[in-house]
Amino acid sequence: MKKEINNFLEYLEAEKGLGQLTLRNYRFYLLRFNAFAAEHKVTRPEQVNKELMHQFRLYLSRLTDNQGEALKKNTQNYHLIALRGFLKYLVKNDIKSLEPEKIELAKQEPRQVEFLEGVELKRILEAPLQTNERLMSLRDKAILELFFSTGLRVSELAKLKIENINLKKDEFTVRGKGKKVRIVFLSDAAKVWLKKYLAQRQDVNPYLFINLDRARKTVDEAITSRSLERIVIKYAKLAGIMKNVTPHTLRHSYATDLLINGADIRSVQAMLGHASITTTQVYTHITDQQLRKVHREFHDKSKR
Repeated sequence: MKKEINNFLEYLEAEKGLGQLTLRNYRFYLLRFNAFAAEHKVTRPEQVNKELMHQFRLYLSRLTDNQGEALKKNTQNYHLIALRGFLKYLVKNDIKSLEPEKIELAKQEPRQVEFLEGVELKRILEAPLQTNERLMSLRDKAILELFFSTGLRVSELAKLKIENINLKKDEFTVRGKGKKVRIVFLSDAAKVWLKKYLAQRQDVNPYLFINLDRARKTVDEAITSRSLERIVIKYAKLAGIMKNVTPHTLRHSYATDLLINGADIRSVQAMLGHASITTTQVYTHITDQQLRKVHREFHDKSKR
């Protein structure tokens, strides 16, 4: 079975284009299952059955970390998703094993999405303009505007090169998870601040956003995802926002803004680059909140 797991991981890398972090996680989950199966004298794919899966799910539900905390439901599901993908690969290659459809995911609580309200969003977008460093101020303002305009993941924004963006157009393409290409759109504000920022650049670095040295005058390497996270956290605090704000919060805010203003969920799925509509449906509770506001505003006005 370990041989087939390695074949599956090579297939995900070569044929599906999965990133190294995802591959590392898949390897961890599948090797954990392989070790569990070996303890139960199961060493070949054809020996995997429903009883073994039942025992493995019990094992996951009882597993604890160094602090004695049980695995979260979503972490248990990550194991099962990886295993289901492995079984689908076996079926595709005519290797007998348990049918992947017989693996059901554990039920979990709906994920709560943290996003910024209109006033909070305005404050954080204006926060970089309060700093005195001209280039850094323009860079950080352009970063925040681009996050909110496009809904890019932090890793996607960090990899952008100047040549990727044509400021004469309102759109550009980005390569996201699984090396899938999608179109994202620039707001007028994002274009304005990108132009101002690039006009101040006096270097030949090909990346759109760069780290500044301690003197804030010269540049070195492309900005990192971690640096982008620190920038967002910095301006959230400067704007007096008490929430735990990250680049992903701005991505959530982007999706929320689209849905509240009438965008359909399939379009939002495409713009976020979600492979499955299920991932996008985490935002549906936001539109429910908007419906509640509409109800309060328009329902039974005659009695009021």
